[in-house]
Amino acid sequence: MAPLTFAWIDHHYDRENAGLGRSRFAEHVWVHAKEFGDCWGDISPVGFACVAWRLATPPHLDPGFVRLHRRVLRATCRRNTWDGSLTVTAELVAPWPAELTGSRAWTQDRGWRGWPETFGQFLAPSAEELSRVPHLRSTLTAEAPLPLADLPRIPEDAGPELPDLAERTVTVLVRELNDLLAPLVTQLGEAR
Repeated sequence: MAPLTFAWIDHHYDRENAGLGRSRFAEHVWVHAKEFGDCWGDISPVGFACVAWRLATPPHLDPGFVRLHRRVLRATCRRNTWDGSLTVTAELVAPWPAELTGSRAWTQDRGWRGWPETFGQFLAPSAEELSRVPHLRSTLTAEAPLPLADLPRIPEDAGPELPDLAERTVTVLVRELNDLLAPLVTQLGEAR
């Protein structure tokens, strides 16, 4: 099986749905420029990276400038309180663990189901589905550091380069996340 992608930037949708400018994401960054207020002049790009990522992903921007694999329920970036490094937390849809699939005696013939899928997307079961059968939805939470080396340097204050700086930052984060988590997504895709 070919390796899957954890995240990608949807440049086509971004350009096609831009309002007045060349980029929907750039417009969104300008509207929310004040959220970068504490980042200017910081020697660490972590704060800026966290804001840029949040602005590029749902629910802040929906559909996101950054798209996530269907198994990724959410992916967030935050500053590690211990040393100020950049940490990603990703929640992924997973199959039931082997301990539950090896024997179905625990189900007591009650029709337990996993993640409902519609058009290839994993969804929470509806109230109607929950009124009929029980559901057990497995998830994995991945938490890991991301390297800072390729993130752009943050200027002393905001300027016209803000949208480009945010896009370059998000591009680096997407590359690093794919390097770190795409093998996990690929393995989960093979474990049907």
